[in-house]
Amino acid sequence: MQAQTLEGGFAHPATDAAHAFRAVMEAMARPGTIQTLSGATPPAPLSVAAGVALLTLCDTETPLYMAGDADCEAVRTWVAFHTGAPITGPSHCMFALGTWDALGPLSSYPIGTSEYPDRSATLIVECADLAADGATLTGPGIRNTASLSLPETQAFQDNAALFPLGLDFVFTSDDRIAALPRSTKVSRSSSEAVAQEGNS
Repeated sequence: MQAQTLEGGFAHPATDAAHAFRAVMEAMARPGTIQTLSGATPPAPLSVAAGVALLTLCDTETPLYMAGDADCEAVRTWVAFHTGAPITGPSHCMFALGTWDALGPLSSYPIGTSEYPDRSATLIVECADLAADGATLTGPGIRNTASLSLPETQAFQDNAALFPLGLDFVFTSDDRIAALPRSTKVSRSSSEAVAQEGNS
């Protein structure tokens, strides 16, 4: 376990961290675009992208909540060694990690206050797949529209309605990452809308 804990971090910390930070910030600045992350090998069940995101975003002053299968001894030990991020519950976290189903309900997480809207959580959502299709995105950082395979649409519509409060989201799958800030508006794709009408 000790060897596994020590391994898997950035092989070249300075350059790997710089490349990862740039990719994460690009994903946040351009919602719906998919970036590639590399440089770390986290323990299962974390994806490469989730592990690199944790190394990039978390430190000793960023409380982290891990949900579902992500909350295991191997991941806890790896995160503690490589980031020092304190593990906490959902109501006090700055970052949360897990699958969409494991992270619910979203009402558990801090959304900021009118005085400090930045005191909210960012959820790192592990996905089976991540593609530039599905829900339609509009808003800051997006020219016209973008598309992203979201686990659902209503939760993100409700979240955007809270702006400037609300949660920010990072989606990870294998070595890919995309982001959905609270400022992004989400609507169903035309195919989803047709399917919805057909079921009604």
